Formats: sequence, structure tokens, C-alpha cells
Amino acid sequence: MEPTGLIPPQPWMTAPETRTVMDAFRAAGAEARFIGGCVRDAILKRPSKDIDIATPVEPEKVLEILESAGIHAIPTGIKHGTVTAVVGHQHFEITTLRVDVESYGRHARVAFTDDWTQDAARRDFTINAMSCDEAGNIYDPYNGLEDLGRGWVRFVGDAEQRIEEDVLRLLRFFRFFAEYGKPPISSKGLLAARKLAHRLPELSGERVRGELFRILTAPNPADTVTMMRAERILHHILPEAGHVGQLRMVAWLLERAMKFDGVEIDPVRRLAALLGPELKPEQVLAVADRLKFSKRERKHLADMCAAKPEVHPDITPKALHIACANLGNAIVVDRALLTWADELAEEAHLPSNRTEAWRAFIEAALKVETTPFPLQGRDVLALGVSHGPRVGQLLKQVEAWWQDRDFRPGREECLDELRKTIDSGA
Repeated sequence: MEPTGLIPPQPWMTAPETRTVMDAFRAAGAEARFIGGCVRDAILKRPSKDIDIATPVEPEKVLEILESAGIHAIPTGIKHGTVTAVVGHQHFEITTLRVDVESYGRHARVAFTDDWTQDAARRDFTINAMSCDEAGNIYDPYNGLEDLGRGWVRFVGDAEQRIEEDVLRLLRFFRFFAEYGKPPISSKGLLAARKLAHRLPELSGERVRGELFRILTAPNPADTVTMMRAERILHHILPEAGHVGQLRMVAWLLERAMKFDGVEIDPVRRLAALLGPELKPEQVLAVADRLKFSKRERKHLADMCAAKPEVHPDITPKALHIACANLGNAIVVDRALLTWADELAEEAHLPSNRTEAWRAFIEAALKVETTPFPLQGRDVLALGVSHGPRVGQLLKQVEAWWQDRDFRPGREECLDELRKTIDSGA
């Protein structure tokens, strides 16, 4: 195959770590090329995190080549042709060219080959099937270069067969459209996705979460999510997704309208927008459990979706201070952005004074400095209260008294109030 394009030198191509790996192959007289995402992103002038390399050399020989060059090599998936090279802090996944002999779900029995086109034929999308050599020459057996330029996300070969081989590709189809695509979406891909959507529950929650988060953090996720709802894709993985308008607005606020120091694009916030404010707490937690959220993500989602306390520019500075003390500044800002987005979903062009009020409110929430409550559980126990739920209840009562006095009473005053509360039997 002759090259069909040229990538100018990329920082990751000329980095000492990359050159160390490629020099090892060259010294052994073995061919190696960069492949997949790093090539695609280089063409689009986007940064690349993962540098994947392909070679016709069989994996045992790849290990020998790397070890002879003093490179730490890990046989991460040697039966499927994958070896990881570690140079400094950089990891390179090196895969031997292969063909699928038999496919079953995410796994396949493979045979190794020296045919680059055969290897490309087993990849998911044409824009991921390109490779390039050290000089930047692009090899493109399935017209991925043109598809990338047009914003077309097309499966390599038969779309339905590709998804049958790995159902995760169904979600990747929409994720790549969100990240790289332009309308219209591939009709063949859409038809295959619609036909096989019922198989999505076969995927683990972790894998669904990974693809969903990347869809949600795309520059304009609402259009892709709308399509996924219309085609009943979300019905199988996130039937609770009912507020695309709020998602659209919360994405627009931080992508285009506003910039707040320290406030970044967050997939959990965007998921909370998509779920909307009507879900009951147990429904929100059910979503978190289904998507295998970490404890931190689970709490973050629950805190954002909680109905109380209300967070908006009409509350008093004192109420804002209390909200930041109880929830944390970051959650208050998240909830403010969600409520603002909800207003925009109802009325896209808010009056300028309302927009300014929201902006000022979020700036103020970011700057609120909270003082730690002076008492702890051991202070309650020291006054003779037994271990149990009442300890926490008493602390909350006194903390509410302290907050109502603008966080001013010191430790001794709080202890006096605690004694009074205990004596009153409250």
C-alpha cells in the first residue's frame, strides 16, 4: 500500500521516549507504525494521550526487541498480540497485526499476519484504521482521511457485523459522532445501532459509564443525546434521561457563554442536568449504582440532584454562606449552574440583569470562605451523652444555631448552647 497523506512532525512523534521505542524496532530491522487515535488526532491537530504502535512482528519477538534495547516490556495481552513498552512515564501499547479467526463478544481468537490491510479491516471505524510511519506518511486503506475531513463516522465493513463482534462499538459510534462527526450521521450505522440496541444491557456498567461520560463531555452533547433518545438507544442504558434542554444549556454555559476560574467541564454535572430535578433520591442513586459510580461520583451526583436547599441569586448572602458551609462551594456552584441552565431551557434569552445576577452569584459562591464548626462528637460525649444517633442530632442543632448567628460564636459559646440543648431534652 502506498501512503496517501503526510502528517507534519508531532511532539509525541519526536519525543525521546517515542524515539527510543521506534529506534529499537529499526535497529532490529522490523517495521513499526503509529496507529489509530494518535494518527487521527494528529490530522485534526488535537493532542494525543495514548500512542499506539502496530507491527507485523509477533509478540514474543516484540518482547525480545524491547528487552534487547533495555526497554521495560510487559506482556499485557500477549495471546492477542499486545505488549506494553514503558519508557520513563510513557506507556506504549504495541500490537502485532492480526485477523480475527473467531469472534465472541469483546473477545476473539486471533491469528497474526503481516498484512496491514487485513489488520485494518478488524478495526471499528474508518477514521481509526489509519496508520503512519515515523516520517508521517499516512496509510489509509478505508478512506478514513476523507471521512475525517467530512465528519463522517463510518464502520469498517458491515456495521451490524462490527457491533455484533463487540456491542460496545454501538456506544462508541455515538461517542465518535459527538467528538468528530458532522450531520448527517451514517444511516447504515444508525440502522445497525437501532437493531442491536437491545444488547446494550450485556455491557458492564463501567464500560457504559466510560462511553457515556465521553459523549457528555463532547462540545455539543445534546444533539447526540437527542438522537440516542429518538432511536431508543438510551432506553436501554439511561431511561431516566429526560432533560436534554437542560443538558444543552449547561454545556453552552461553560463551553461558550461564561468562564469561571476553577470550574471545569464535568460529566457528572452534565449527567445531573440530563436527569433533571424531578427524580427521587433513590432513583438518582439507582442510576449511580447501575453505572458503577465510585463513592465520590455517587455522592456528587446525589448532592447535585437534591431538591434542598435551593441555590439561586434570589437567596440571601447568609443563605449562600450556609449552603457553602453545608454542601461545599463546588456543589453550590454545580447546583447554581444546573438551575441557571433550567431557566435557560425555559427561556433561552434571559434579561441581561438576570444573567448578570447569575454570574455574580456564582462568582460569590466561589469566593465564600467557610469556618469549621468548633464542636465535634467527642464534645457531646464529654457532656455525658451516650453513643448513638442523638450525638449527631445534637451537633446539627447547635451547628444550625451557630450558622444562624453568621458563624460568629466561638467554641465556648457553642459549648454553652450545647449544654442548654442537652438540658432542655431537645
